[in-house]
Parts: sequence; C-alpha cells; structure tokens
Amino acid sequence: MLGRRYHRRVPQTTLMERYAAHLPVTPRTPRLTLGEGGTPLVRAPWLEGETGIGEVWLKVEGANPTGSFKDRGMVVAIAKAVEEGARAVLCASTGNTSASAAAYAARAGLRCTVVLPAGYVALGKLVQAIAHGARIVAVRGPFDAALTVVRELGESGEATIVNSINPYRIEGQKTAAFEVCEALGDAPDALCIPVGNAGNITAYWRGFVEAEKARMSSHRPRMFGFQAAGAAPLVSGKPVDEPHTVATAIRIGKPASWDGAIRARDESRGAIDAVTDDEILDAYRDLARHEGVFCEPASAAAVAGLRKRARAGAMNGVRRVVCVLTGNGLKDPDTAQTLAEPTLEVDATADAVRRALASA
Repeated sequence: MLGRRYHRRVPQTTLMERYAAHLPVTPRTPRLTLGEGGTPLVRAPWLEGETGIGEVWLKVEGANPTGSFKDRGMVVAIAKAVEEGARAVLCASTGNTSASAAAYAARAGLRCTVVLPAGYVALGKLVQAIAHGARIVAVRGPFDAALTVVRELGESGEATIVNSINPYRIEGQKTAAFEVCEALGDAPDALCIPVGNAGNITAYWRGFVEAEKARMSSHRPRMFGFQAAGAAPLVSGKPVDEPHTVATAIRIGKPASWDGAIRARDESRGAIDAVTDDEILDAYRDLARHEGVFCEPASAAAVAGLRKRARAGAMNGVRRVVCVLTGNGLKDPDTAQTLAEPTLEVDATADAVRRALASA
C-alpha cells in the first residue's frame, strides 16, 4: 500500500470557497468552478535517489480540469469579470491559457477570444480552445506580439483581458502554495518551477509569503525558476526577440511578470537559471518512465533544473523540495510521439509476440 508516503492531497472543496479569506472575492462574486485546485503532491523516490535529496515531491498541476495550473487563476479572473459585468474575455496564449480561458468562459456564459502566435501552439492545447467555442486568431510573430495586440484591444474596452497581467489571475494561482503547505504540514525548503511569462513564480512566492503570515507555515522556501536556454530573458537580463524551445509553454521572450519573478528570486535567496532542450526532454522522459508521471515538456524544466543544480552541488542543505509540474503531457502529443519506438506488427499468436519481444 503506497499510503501517505507517496501521495498527498488536500481536502476537496471549491477553490474559491476554501480560500475565500485569502482571495479578492465578495458575496457578489459567483462561485464559479470546474473542480480546480486540490491537485496531488506525489513523492518522487527515483528523483530522490538520483539527486540525494531526502524528499522530492511533484505538484501535479496537470490534474486541474483543463490540464494545467492556469485553471487556478482563471476561475478567479472569470468570476470577477462576471461580477464586474463583462460580456467577453480576451487572452494571448501559447496554449494553456487559451484552453483554460475558453473553458471557464463557456462555463460562465461569456464570449472568449484567443490570440495565438502562429505556428507556436501545441495541438493538445489548441483543440481544447476550439472545443470550448473560443474565437481564435493567429498573428504572425511570437507570444509577445500576441500579448501586445491583446493589451491594445483590452485597453479599448472590447473585452476583459484574462492573461496573468490581470491581477486576479495571480491571486488564484497563489493558492497552490497554500496547498503545498497544507499537504506537507509546512513549506518545503525549496520550490523548483518553470518560468515563461513569470506569473506563476510570482504567484507562488506571494502565496508562500501569505502562508507564513497566516501560520500555515513556519518559513518561506527558496525559489528556483528555470527557463529554456533558447528563451531565457530573465537569465540574460534582456528580452529575447525570437525565443525558441521545444517547451512551447515557456517560449516567451519578454515576460509580463518580469519584476515579480526577480522579486521572488531575490527575496527568497533563490535563483533563475536556464536548462537546455536536451535537459528538458531527458527530464520529460525520465519522469514518465521512472516516476510514472506524464507532464508537458515545459513542466519538465523544473525537474531538469533540479537535477542540474543537484549535480553541481548547488542543493546542499536542502532536505525537502517541491517541483511544480504545470501541465499534463497530453497537452503536447507530438513531443510524446518522439519517445516512441517503432511498433512491432506480428501475427496474432503468442509465439509471434514472444519472438518479437525477444528480438526487440
């Protein structure tokens, strides 16, 4: 029996009900929900053995309704949009935001428009936005160009922007830090997290600060953020005009929450580093094959970064670490297919199967 040693989950009530005292909700805020939050914290014994760290836990945010962490902030942002009388919402997206915005807008009865960077969105994410009825426009250019367009449209009053520049998004996303503290009984020593537009590292840090003040924890963790080497503006200290990485969710050259990420790094005495695509894909494969956890490539950046720091001796003194896996592996089926060996086709007999397995 695996028991609590390998899996911890917080009590399941709606996210806005459970954390109402910590969120900007009022009696007029609709208690919108698709069952977001309460995601599992899964222990990673193989990673513990490889890194030499006493406890490594995976916060599996792909268990949210649309398969990513975005649902935490989106439920609050959409609920507040309804409260404030909005009839339509708008976002720029590399994929996960579009899926979440479209789902929660559908639930709330709002129109949703998604502006995408042409050719830069994984199929598993785009089909969700399509299924939920979003109006989708692809612009020629990277995510940052799409966000610039969305900002202009939002400022004209055409719709409520629900990207992480919307402060309600950060408020909702900080609840993941509360859940980590509740499940472990305290904050971890360190948190490893992918960084793209930088809203999530900003939100987690806010959550840990508030958790300590609310006595959910006795301390705050060190925050370690990881960007893809081809899209690492926070590491280089300057925007990247043409970001590139297999991890599409963090293929962003000018993070909207730049200042928040730097504040999280500095106030926590942490770091923001880069990992290569090869390191990301190695972590992506090993998580699936050794831990049984299938995440999207961007999520694996957190584990790739942990492994890199552990090999360099940069995690000495860390006894308990949480890696945030931001999205489900089914978001990016094309990358998953690259792991596949050729399928063996044989006659429908036990002997034929045995021979095929023996020769594989």
